[in-house]
Order: sequence, then C-alpha cells, then structure tokens
Amino acid sequence: MTDAHDTATPEQSEQSEVRSPRSRRLLLVTLGVALLVVVLDRVTKIWAVANLRGRPPIELAGEWLRLIYVENTGAAFSLGAGFTIIFTAIALVVIVVIIRTASKLGSVGWAVALGGLLGGALGNLIDRLTREPGVGRGYVVDFIQLPHWPVFNVADMSIVGSAILMVALAMRGTDLGGRA
Repeated sequence: MTDAHDTATPEQSEQSEVRSPRSRRLLLVTLGVALLVVVLDRVTKIWAVANLRGRPPIELAGEWLRLIYVENTGAAFSLGAGFTIIFTAIALVVIVVIIRTASKLGSVGWAVALGGLLGGALGNLIDRLTREPGVGRGYVVDFIQLPHWPVFNVADMSIVGSAILMVALAMRGTDLGGRA
C-alpha cells in the first residue's frame, strides 16, 4: 500500500529536487548569458550587413584585425557548405539539450559556459532560419578576421569561449552540479 502523501512519481521527485532556488538562479544566469550573446550577435550582424556588404574590408589594426563581410553557408571554418540543413538540425538538438541540462546546474561556471554556448548556437541558428535561400538553409553572417584564421562572428566567439571554459571546468574536476 502507498501512503496518500507519497503520490509523487520518481520523475516528479527528481524535478522538485533540481528546481531549488540555487538551480533556478543558475538557470537564470544561463539564460541571461545566452540573451546577452544573442543581442550582441544580432546587433553586430545587423551592423555588418549595413556597413560591410559590398564594400572593401575595414582595416582596424593593420593586418591583425579587419572587418570583412562573408556569407557562410557551412559550419565553423566554412566547412560543410552543402550541409546547412543538417547544421540547423544539430543546432536545434544542441539547444534543447542545453536548456534541459541548465535546469539541473549547481555551478556558476557551467551556467556561464552553457549560456555562452546556447547564445552562440541561437545566434547562428537565427541566421540559418531567416536568411536566404530559405528557412533552415540560410547563410550565417561572418565579419571578423584575424590573420591566418577564418572569418567569424560574435556567436562563434561565444561558442569557442564557452568550449574553452568547459574544458577548464572539466580539467578542474568541476561537474555540472558544482562538485569538484
């Protein structure tokens, strides 16, 4: 027999455990970082389209930093140009996994890292969904170039920075729950 007070399923008990005030705050950190990245990415891409498309590159620091407009139909480093729809699907899966994981975090570092990854994935996904030639097949606007490096954008910087932070957290032994 079961007690009338013990009607929660294991899944409900697990959900109530992970939604502690700390977990909710860390979820807000994750979403806040993601929102910041998306806004910065969108604003800079709008600027790049308006000021760089069809114009010569802008040299900011000689050969060390220049702004140049590129329509990237591939992934990082413009690889896989014919697989835009696959990258769109992968981005959607990554976003869902991050959101589900973020609700269970116990580490500020992981919240920031996943927020940066989420914001970067969303920033580039917005391009793929809204730019030509159509939904899920659009190009990503890239515009920042360093010497001997592919052209990239703010979303890409956030993804790479987040990956570096994740490696550092893993090397320190900090798990998603914040335990070292």
